[in-house]
Amino acid sequence: MDQLLRITLEQWRMFRAVVKHGGFNQAAAHIHKSQSSIHSAVSKIEDSLSLKLFVVEGRKTVLTPAGEKLLQRADYLLQEAAKLEAVGMTLAQGEETTLRVAVEEIFPAAVLYQVLENVSAQFPQLNIEVRESILGGARELLENDEVDLAISPFSLDGGFSEQITRIVFQIVANPNHALHQVSRPLTIEDLKAHRQIVVRDSALNTNTDAGWLGAEQRWTVSHMRTSIDIIKSGLGYAWLPHSSIANELKSGELKPLNMSFENHREAPLYVIFKDGDRLGPATKTFLGELRYLCEDEQ
Repeated sequence: MDQLLRITLEQWRMFRAVVKHGGFNQAAAHIHKSQSSIHSAVSKIEDSLSLKLFVVEGRKTVLTPAGEKLLQRADYLLQEAAKLEAVGMTLAQGEETTLRVAVEEIFPAAVLYQVLENVSAQFPQLNIEVRESILGGARELLENDEVDLAISPFSLDGGFSEQITRIVFQIVANPNHALHQVSRPLTIEDLKAHRQIVVRDSALNTNTDAGWLGAEQRWTVSHMRTSIDIIKSGLGYAWLPHSSIANELKSGELKPLNMSFENHREAPLYVIFKDGDRLGPATKTFLGELRYLCEDEQ
């Protein structure tokens, strides 16, 4: 027989609020409960477990060692309860009306467009929102629940991550750039004397410069297309995804630099989401089409 729980989720929520906001008064203000009701909830937990959760040190309310251990479990319990409700809502709603996806800008555009077209053909009434991002931006959007699924160069801690493809980068410049006039293979020191073009991380809470080679001068831009246009104009060099510059390489507008080391490198891209049970039919179809078409690309 299942044992009746003596402590409710709401009581655990009030306990966590006291910790999060630094005291009973502060918690009452933030979660719109009376101070007495929060005190009562915490007291019921302490009485039920015969444990002391807080001690008062000066003007501060501080967790006891037992309180610290229970906080970790309470966090997990409340997170799982929220997930359970979200899954229930997904099941109740059935087919979703909107698909929200964050996509790393280096992901091959042709593949993305085909995936979106295939999904739309199966769900004609579906609205699709695509958020283009750089480096940590896609993962951040997912972590903030602004999208349902993301394609990112970074895996997701505590969620689902699957490597979906690898992107090949080449270090290139305009054929008339000074670096192409050097008769020997180039070194890192040669590159440092010239301007490098770097694409800015679109995440608000990180500042990553992937591929920066320590050039004395660099221009930082917000979009891959801007970087390509600058390089084509002969104003610098950059690491660029081969899939994004295939036409420029074919036409001769861009040319790989003759390096003393490999002039190309690879980086993985992951498809990430928080909880598979929360994905609706359209989102699962997007995931399936993405896997299928990326497999064809490799």
